[in-house]
Amino acid sequence: MLKKERYRLFVEYFSKNQPNPVTELHYSSPYELLVAVILSAQCTDKRINVVTPPLFERFPTVYDLAASNPDEIFTYIRSVSYPNNKAKHLAGMAKMLVNDFGGEVPSDLNDLQKLPGVGRKTANVIASVIFDIPAIAVDTHVFRVSNRLGLTNNARTPLAVEKQLIQFLPKATLGMAHHWLILHGRYICLARRPKCEVCPLTHFCKYYQSGKAALVFSKTAKVAKTKTIKAVSIVKQVKDDANLQADENIEGLPL
Repeated sequence: MLKKERYRLFVEYFSKNQPNPVTELHYSSPYELLVAVILSAQCTDKRINVVTPPLFERFPTVYDLAASNPDEIFTYIRSVSYPNNKAKHLAGMAKMLVNDFGGEVPSDLNDLQKLPGVGRKTANVIASVIFDIPAIAVDTHVFRVSNRLGLTNNARTPLAVEKQLIQFLPKATLGMAHHWLILHGRYICLARRPKCEVCPLTHFCKYYQSGKAALVFSKTAKVAKTKTIKAVSIVKQVKDDANLQADENIEGLPL
């Protein structure tokens, strides 16, 4: 199947079945989304959505956050991954927004990437979600799913994936495609055990058609079988030991 056809089928399916995808991060302003995305690096959206309400209650504006310090911020985000670094990033980001951008989140990708804690992925998320700029952020889900589907070839870095997706996806779908790929990777195309048996994209998925999915399923089934056999063996051994102990106790009783 030609790559152009894969892209057509990809866009066709999600445009029909998920026409208005949105981020699962909770936010009510550009400032809040920026904070949430910085915190979400190598952490789940579910965890971030637990952390941010008290954080935003204490720091409702970027000015409040800028007036704080990493030590205080840390106490609100200690349960996320790399809290020390992220606390420093948030403090530095807030101060730069206030001092260099008048307290407003910039729309320019280069300006966004000047902020502490903001790399290309985070900048693309903000540009796409907040400012509706055609951009696609590549995280671990986007990287994995686009490769498995066959939307990318030999793309070994996030930037290479981004360039190939931008080249073939219709410009108007870039922001939506980011969410399509993330959500598909989060709930169906899992890293270790993709749920190919319920995936609606197998008719054009390069990974599935190559037979790799069947191999993964077979290995997973063997591992599960081995664990089951071991568990049964352990239970049997426990029962045998218990019976032996009971027999010994009976033999020790006076007649």
